[in-house]
Amino acid sequence: MARTAGYELLGLPLAFTRVRTRLRVPRRLLREPVGGHRVSLVRCVIHSVLSGGVGLLGWFLVMLSVLALVRGLAYPLVTSGDYETSWGGPTLVGAWAVHAGLAVVIAPVFVGVIAALGRLQLRLTRTVLGGHRSWWAIPVAVVLAAVGALFFVAWVHQI
Repeated sequence: MARTAGYELLGLPLAFTRVRTRLRVPRRLLREPVGGHRVSLVRCVIHSVLSGGVGLLGWFLVMLSVLALVRGLAYPLVTSGDYETSWGGPTLVGAWAVHAGLAVVIAPVFVGVIAALGRLQLRLTRTVLGGHRSWWAIPVAVVLAAVGALFFVAWVHQI
């Protein structure tokens, strides 16, 4: 799980590398056979866009999980002191317990989602650059990148 999560986070920088590097990293990191098949400039650009979009979503989830952990575990240090309307309030102990508990639950879930996105990155590499054809990998990557962008915009507007 850690390797596929790591491969997901490498998806964004790998989107800007040579094709040989994009094919070599999953072989070495995940020990998965990935070979190039009729790689063209168009396929390379498609892989860059899709892999970069899914990679950005992974990094956004990492940022959210770190933010949740920091804000949850260090709740008294990052809050303004008004616990009446806070989750778990009206006391500091209750608010801290609820925020820390949510952070501890949410962070592993995000790591699991990032690992699943790493499997999608591998399938994208095999589909676009390799000879394997998975009909679902490209539409799922497009939808996830679009949903991730909308989620990011919504998150920015709420802070």
